[in-house]
Amino acid sequence: MGLTAKIRTRDGWAVSHAVVTVTDTTGAQVLRAEADAEGAVRDPNPMAPGPYTVIVTAVGYAPAAATAIVTASGRAEVGTVTLARQGGTELPPPGPWTVDPAHSTVGAVAQHLGISSVRGRFTDFSATVEIAPDDIAKSRVEAVIRAASIDTGNGMRDTHLRSADFLDVDRYPEITYRSTGLAPAGSDRWTVSGELTLHGVVRPVALDLAYLGTGADPWGGTRAAFRATTELHREDFAMNYNQVVQAGIAAIGTTLKVELDIQAVQGESLPQA
Repeated sequence: MGLTAKIRTRDGWAVSHAVVTVTDTTGAQVLRAEADAEGAVRDPNPMAPGPYTVIVTAVGYAPAAATAIVTASGRAEVGTVTLARQGGTELPPPGPWTVDPAHSTVGAVAQHLGISSVRGRFTDFSATVEIAPDDIAKSRVEAVIRAASIDTGNGMRDTHLRSADFLDVDRYPEITYRSTGLAPAGSDRWTVSGELTLHGVVRPVALDLAYLGTGADPWGGTRAAFRATTELHREDFAMNYNQVVQAGIAAIGTTLKVELDIQAVQGESLPQA
């Protein structure tokens, strides 16, 4: 195998239409290859040892360049090349936006028995976004999640998560998040500061937000897409239950990785179905 590479967006999606061009130190092109459906490039032909320049292009994305060193084996492992969307620094039009739950996901991942992960999501939530017209830092996000809508694909586990050991949904039926600030963290990334109310406890929580772009939808509206992640610790929200199994391993990890995939529709309400 000669050159190998993976082409991804900033939020981890494969760029299946990417083209990889490799040039030598004289600027001569020695290889041109297209990524497959998984965004992978695997050229089987060995290359002469030495340094090369790898240029990755794709329609809708800014070009990216990397250096590859081909070893005596004739192989060059470029690794993952991340492409930024063209126009990624352009913000959504100012004004109100409404999150579309049918095309959004509020999920979390917890470690189970120290060896695997359990994924869950909340199926009942609503959220609004207000993009400030002059100062983006003044934009606001508010979200409400119905705690009882937790779904991990296992009824017994979901019932336990709704109990007083964890979410205690009878006493705390809603999980809320209200932003308090927004700061740039890259060409199309932002850090959202805010307050999360969970299990009756209010804590500051920052979201790592990637803006994925804006476009028209089939229903005559305008949509903006975002991906946001953060980590929470259960003990910060007074959820201290844990069952310890053999060798002192906790049944459920104390850290939750939160993953949000969001589509928002321009306007104060969702279009009628």
